[in-house]
Amino acid sequence: MVVATVLAASLNPGGIIAWLVVGLIAGFLAGRVMSGGGYGIVGDIVVGIIGAFLGGLVSNLLIPDANFGFWGSIVVSFIGACILIAILRAVTGGRRAL
Repeated sequence: MVVATVLAASLNPGGIIAWLVVGLIAGFLAGRVMSGGGYGIVGDIVVGIIGAFLGGLVSNLLIPDANFGFWGSIVVSFIGACILIAILRAVTGGRRAL
């Protein structure tokens, strides 16, 4: 019951389409900023969505109970996606880890 409440609260942008859009934008921007191309549409969405969860964890540690809205979710997801790409590149040593 607690897990369902936490998951419902963390899905702030609302709806699967919004998550896909946030993931695509965040993954695309992170792929461009992190010195290299993106990972394709599907890869960018995956990196962005995983980055959204990672960024959400980091932002919750720094600013508990914050509500960022749609544009703030993109920024948090972007930061999380950049962290994820940095970790992937450090572990694999290459750009195409996905």
